Amino acid sequence: MLYIEIHRLHKEGFSKSAIARKLNISRNRVIDYLNMTADEFEDFLSTLQTREKKLDRYHDEILGWLKEHPDLTAAQVYDWLEEKLNFKDVAENTVRNYLNEMRDYYHIPKVNVQRSYSAVPELPMGKQVQVDFGETTVKTKQGGKK
Repeated sequence: MLYIEIHRLHKEGFSKSAIARKLNISRNRVIDYLNMTADEFEDFLSTLQTREKKLDRYHDEILGWLKEHPDLTAAQVYDWLEEKLNFKDVAENTVRNYLNEMRDYYHIPKVNVQRSYSAVPELPMGKQVQVDFGETTVKTKQGGKK
């Protein structure tokens, strides 16, 4: 339906940017869909169902993590893929999309754990410290920055 709506709006004279804003999608997607014929779009849709994803190799591991820790975020899974499986070939956004698909398919809702905050009792001088990790850039002897 999105393909048809994009072509309809384009025929009505809307710009590519206006179509993207109106449908809340990227301008690049609008351009791609406008450059496809109906047959090409149908072929594209069929490949979405059968295309292998980069994270399919780790499907079982990720599913196990999700079942054990339903509150996992995509950032945590991304870190675990790097740390535990030494896999660094995807962007964090790819992991997020893959996780969302898995949650939908296996009916694993995202559980939000509420953090509890409380005031720290005031301690005597010298018994408590707060640290603000800042960042500074210095020049090296070779003229570079570190």
